[in-house]
Amino acid sequence: MSWLELIENFSFHLATLGEVILEALGVICIFVGIIVTARLAIKILKHRHRVMLPFIQIRLKFGLWLALALEFQLGADILSTAITPTNEALIRLSVIAVIRTFLNYFLNKEIEAQLEFREKAITHRYPPLYMLDSPLDFMEIPQDNAHPPSSQP
Repeated sequence: MSWLELIENFSFHLATLGEVILEALGVICIFVGIIVTARLAIKILKHRHRVMLPFIQIRLKFGLWLALALEFQLGADILSTAITPTNEALIRLSVIAVIRTFLNYFLNKEIEAQLEFREKAITHRYPPLYMLDSPLDFMEIPQDNAHPPSSQP
């Protein structure tokens, strides 16, 4: 066996391992997303009087995890296609890329709408609607002692 065949076999096995790891990470993201989203739903149901639109929050939370899982799946499919570029693999890769692109586009639009909604609630000093402390934890329910930031110094 020549050194070129050794490198080819090593690359094949490395790409296969990477594909399996990325697919596993995608599955883990979906299960973690289910758990995190269920916890959020329970939290919202307990504090329902403080949240106006709980289903949007739940959809956004789970959508973020699905988008992350699709990123891992896309990476796995890219590795798979690089190893054995069949027509079926290319079609699968294209479909996943299109789904991920649309999901991320609409998810970002909803996140922007939620941020804008929060800013309006803060501006109008309506505490039950401002539920965002930062863009990173936009799904959390504020504490009872949370107040909107004052616009005066």
